[in-house]
Amino acid sequence: MSRIDRNLLKIVAGALALISASGFAATCSAQEVTGSPAVISLAEAIHRAQQNEPAFASALAAQKSAAIDRYLGRAALLPSVVYHNQVLYTQPNGQTNQIVPGGTQPSPIFIANNAVHEYISQASINETVGLKQFADAQVAAANAARASAELEVARRGLILSVVSLYYSVSAFETKQHVLEQALRDAQSFTDLTEKREAAREGAHADVVKAQLQQQQRQRDLSDGTLAADKARLELAVLLFPDPRTPFSTEAPGSPADLPNREDVNRLASANSPEIRSALAGVRASNAGVTSARAAYLPDLGLNFSYGIDAAQFAKRGPDDVSNLGYSISATLDIPVWDWFSTQKRIKQSEIKRDVARVTATAAQRRVIAALEEVYAEAVAARGQMDLLDLSVRTAEESLRLTKLRYSSGEATVFEVVDAETAYLSVETAQAEGVVRYQTALAGLQVLTGTL
Repeated sequence: MSRIDRNLLKIVAGALALISASGFAATCSAQEVTGSPAVISLAEAIHRAQQNEPAFASALAAQKSAAIDRYLGRAALLPSVVYHNQVLYTQPNGQTNQIVPGGTQPSPIFIANNAVHEYISQASINETVGLKQFADAQVAAANAARASAELEVARRGLILSVVSLYYSVSAFETKQHVLEQALRDAQSFTDLTEKREAAREGAHADVVKAQLQQQQRQRDLSDGTLAADKARLELAVLLFPDPRTPFSTEAPGSPADLPNREDVNRLASANSPEIRSALAGVRASNAGVTSARAAYLPDLGLNFSYGIDAAQFAKRGPDDVSNLGYSISATLDIPVWDWFSTQKRIKQSEIKRDVARVTATAAQRRVIAALEEVYAEAVAARGQMDLLDLSVRTAEESLRLTKLRYSSGEATVFEVVDAETAYLSVETAQAEGVVRYQTALAGLQVLTGTL
């Protein structure tokens, strides 16, 4: 084992020890007081997952960052104010000059400077007016709208995952109880065949077949218990700091009715974050083209300064001359030549705009297809739930009658095994059908924005 592998194992071991010493111990102590694991509702599971899931946290951070960028883009359209203070000393050149009426002082050695001692203390207001600033603000606003839509996409995707895992836990627990009952039935049937063999009413082959079935049920129960534990761990990763925390879910209630198809279509078209995100991308790309084209136009720079810029740091100079005043400047820079850089930037932004338009139309098609698929899935799952209920009752009655016929010597052990297998199969399918319908219904609610 390499040194890196050993260090990695130490880190993992330390993390597990820290979890065991803090979060898990605290959870266990709390459960010792209550005496039972916490019951987590679906709404609470969704809330916990939103706090712990990294992809959702990343989307939330992106949305907040985009909102700040939108604020900064709007703020760039407003004037900026600074209070500028500077003290400048320049070496004298040995000559004197008259800086104010009736006053002289040594001349600075640098002709660009005004005096040997120069004090500047001014409030300066600056504003740049140009098409690019407004286009950049539109880009930031569109990106903020797209980030909000992407956050909603991430939220709905997380909800679908939590709903699927939540009902999967209930389904696997139901399967586990079904397998436990199937094992007890297999043990009871094995006892029955052994008694019939002892009474010379059945063959030893019946006992062997019943024992094989019992052993298969034991393996099924072991696999079912493992699957239930895995499902609980997958959900617990989203809910708790320590995924080993014991918890239980609420039993699924009676399935809700399917919403009206017209209402689903109306809500889905109005509340689709995928379409909102794609359209916001188109708006951002259009504004990006405008921003690139704005480089052909001049920007107007405005400045207003008020304060002092004098050889004395005072409101009044020699002979009571006022040092306090203001200046106003306007600058217009006209672009002339940039070696086709602006043209290339425009072409680049137009390419991105074309891609955004294709993405928008593709998003509309995907939403329509997803709505059709999910609604058809919900209709099929809802219809099969009634059939599964009927199949469970039929298989249960068939098993009861077959066992009675076997007890009276009218049926073979193979018929009993087949009946028990059929009963177990439809009970398992019934648990899976509940998850299928609840997941499909949650998919409809997510597409329509009602969940």
